[in-house]
Amino acid sequence: MHTRWLAAVLMAGALGGCTLAPEYRRPELPVADALPVGQQSPISPASANGAAVLSAELAWREYFADPRLQQLLTLALANNRDLRASALNVEAYQAQYRIQRSALFPSISGEGSGTKQRTLSGSSYVTSEIYTVSVGMTAYELDLYGRVRNLKDQALEQYLAMEETHRSARLGLVAEVARAYLTWLADRELLTTTEDTLRVEEESFQLIEQREREGIATQLDLAQARTSLETARANRSLYQRMVAQDINNLVLLVGTPLSPSLFKDAAPLNAQAIGARLPAQLPSSLLLQRPDIMAAEHELKGANANIGAARAAFFPSISLTAKTGAISGDLSDLFDGDSGSWLFSPSINLPIFTAGRLRAELDVAKIRKDITVAQYEKAIQTAFREAADTLVASGTFVQQVAAQKANLAANQEYHTLAKARYQQGLDSFLTLLDAQRSLYSARQRYIAVQLSQLLNQVDLYKALGGGWKDRS
Repeated sequence: MHTRWLAAVLMAGALGGCTLAPEYRRPELPVADALPVGQQSPISPASANGAAVLSAELAWREYFADPRLQQLLTLALANNRDLRASALNVEAYQAQYRIQRSALFPSISGEGSGTKQRTLSGSSYVTSEIYTVSVGMTAYELDLYGRVRNLKDQALEQYLAMEETHRSARLGLVAEVARAYLTWLADRELLTTTEDTLRVEEESFQLIEQREREGIATQLDLAQARTSLETARANRSLYQRMVAQDINNLVLLVGTPLSPSLFKDAAPLNAQAIGARLPAQLPSSLLLQRPDIMAAEHELKGANANIGAARAAFFPSISLTAKTGAISGDLSDLFDGDSGSWLFSPSINLPIFTAGRLRAELDVAKIRKDITVAQYEKAIQTAFREAADTLVASGTFVQQVAAQKANLAANQEYHTLAKARYQQGLDSFLTLLDAQRSLYSARQRYIAVQLSQLLNQVDLYKALGGGWKDRS
């Protein structure tokens, strides 16, 4: 039967072929064996629920406990336009991989044609007809040396790398939304602190103004009180602007309008439960789970496969063109058993002289792999530095927050004493003014260091790969 040869060709294509790509070996980690965990930081006030243990199963819902933040993260993962574009890029690379993979199989197509022609023969006209129908393949390459297979593997690794890049973008979005939310909380508290300070300054100014009219205070005292009052008013406008801009930033990251009710009664900074209890030691190999590192490794595997394709170009390539069908001068007899036809046309291409082009292409493939190895190792070193920085900072922030809290308490006591002594006439207004400014600055610094500690926990989540398996 005419189809036997076609089955034989398909079998040869399935069984034939090898790969000339070098064996892939993951480069050794160019960093220390373990990460510097340092002093553990407590998991903020909500640790009564139990601290999550860091593992490959940790998801962002376990790391960020604030329900409003979780709601923002859910909206962002569904609506953020940059993340949506990243997902579409993954689909495009997946389609490109399917295109490259299809070259492993013959492309079977069918065609039919009919021709009716009238010609002058001598003194009379002759009408002739011919009809054909066929099915077959054109220029199918037998992948004897793995060239097509290696190109398919390279396309697969590029697709997988893009998938990890998308996962990295998702991880980055979670971190960005968390940072934006915490920044909004901090600016909101700074605004509240400034409004409280403004009320105190207004009361102080009214008191000094009254005392100046009674001849107890001086014009200098009044001028100093006005300076402090106007500074507080300017800062209130500053923080009002920052709070509004923080919300605008969140709307952009989330990708959809946000209800004002979402921002009501949000927990303050000191009530935010962010973090996970770390084990006593973290191996550096844990960084290999980061999506950006995994993407770099897929790129490395793709470069490795490309060497195989470049090597295969030195060897002969065999292509097959084959068709089977029917031909007839009468349309009604086209599918008659006696009208069969077939075509089998193998071809071989043997590179003899290419002026060094194939050797240069192989050299380029090897050099590109070496470049990719260097980029992979640099990505690991960068990840190690990011993780080490956040881990080292975790313990020091505990000490810094405690010290700043004590500083705030001392300034509160200083302000209380200065206010009482001024009212008793024991000290000048300058001492009270200095106490008020010191207290305001201490409150600002305390909020700032609380924010820095929480942002460091967000950075730690990102630096350690976000838990690596998001179950959302």
